[in-house]
Amino acid sequence: MSILVTGGAGFIGSWTVEYLVRNGYNVVVLDDFSSGSIDNLSKVIKEIVIVKGDIRDFELIEEIIHKYNVEKIIHLAALVSVEEAYNNPVKCFEVNAEGTLNVLEAARKHDLERVVYASSAAVYGEAKYVPIDEDHPTRPISIYGASKLSGEVLVNSYQHNYGLSTISLRYFNVYGPRMRAGDYAGVIYKFIERALLDRPPIIYGNGSQVRDFIYVEDVARANIIALESKATGTFNIGTGKAVSITELAKIIIGILGKNLEPVYTKPRPGDIKRSIANITKAREVLNWRPQVELVDGIKKTINYVRDKLRSHK
Repeated sequence: MSILVTGGAGFIGSWTVEYLVRNGYNVVVLDDFSSGSIDNLSKVIKEIVIVKGDIRDFELIEEIIHKYNVEKIIHLAALVSVEEAYNNPVKCFEVNAEGTLNVLEAARKHDLERVVYASSAAVYGEAKYVPIDEDHPTRPISIYGASKLSGEVLVNSYQHNYGLSTISLRYFNVYGPRMRAGDYAGVIYKFIERALLDRPPIIYGNGSQVRDFIYVEDVARANIIALESKATGTFNIGTGKAVSITELAKIIIGILGKNLEPVYTKPRPGDIKRSIANITKAREVLNWRPQVELVDGIKKTINYVRDKLRSHK
């Protein structure tokens, strides 16, 4: 069975590809390498097919499905930087909404078995209550969140109208090796980088805003479970544990043994105060649960950022 992973050279995509290869799948990666990197796939490069191309190219998606006998798709390709989405909303919707439409339409036309859609906790906007369950109202504040919700609406309508088997995973703040400073949980990368350079972490606002940080390999596992499951609908992928941004900075400084104090600056517009996942549904229906504790995940991420800084010297 061939699996197409769009965005497979990216942060979450490359870990997902590794898990698929380990589980005996034939994998085709479609990536435009705008944010992904061939280095991310170095462990499995000889065992996969890589196609450089754009998710906005419908004919290319069809060609890949036909040529490689694709049966299922994990759709991760997206414009993932909240900042870039803000600066270029039209491109954001072309990639995240129209790109998703292309994947769904190709899957429908070629009678594919399953589409796993990577959504985001950004679809919720400011929490009315925490932890946030899947029935929480979706009122995205950011352009990025709005584009991700548009993708979800398309996914659900294709399932409803055409019987396409789909599932949407709402990732909370994903972090770990291969992440970039511009990612949704990029604050971890930035804090680590600054601490390694003996610079204090910069916190926007008073640092009391809380997040749910989920380690990337736990997310990759969720993607494979979702691929193999028959469950449909939306599922939160987080830890259910909250950490404030100030606490996060102190954890990183503590692990590195640095004598640094966070510097506080004015809040950023559109920053959400509370984001914590209720993961009961994913636990009960998908039998998935996170395995990596925050401190352990941060230690692995520190090693990655340290190596990256060394290689840039």
